Amino acid sequence: MQPQIYLFFKGNCEAAMRFYAELFGGEVAGIFLNGDAAPDARMPGGDDMVMNMAITVGGATMMGSDNSDEMYDRPQGFYVNLPASSAEEAQRWFDALKEDGEVAMPLDETFWAERFGMVRDRFGTPWMVNYEGAKGEGQPV
Repeated sequence: MQPQIYLFFKGNCEAAMRFYAELFGGEVAGIFLNGDAAPDARMPGGDDMVMNMAITVGGATMMGSDNSDEMYDRPQGFYVNLPASSAEEAQRWFDALKEDGEVAMPLDETFWAERFGMVRDRFGTPWMVNYEGAKGEGQPV
């Protein structure tokens, strides 16, 4: 089994998921809009709201959809962890995610990682960017 990330957005799912696909070197695997469904199967909101969208990043699939204003809850209680392959990649991701977002912990060196930071992006998704580097060698995952 490989768990999948499913994110909810407040009307900007398509923009967010396309941003993530581009930033992380992935691609859009599919998009299903509210207007594509039969009239009796549509969710509240307009025809352009995303019912389901999937992107692939490496070997993982991320999915998401829009919620109406009354059904949307800001994500809390979790962060999506991004294991970077270099300090430069970690910096690039963090800089892009923090643009118009909220930094919870600046990207910096920690006792377990050469670079680690926490940020909530402009779409509301909370991320942890982590590059362990030499500090992660021989450590349990």
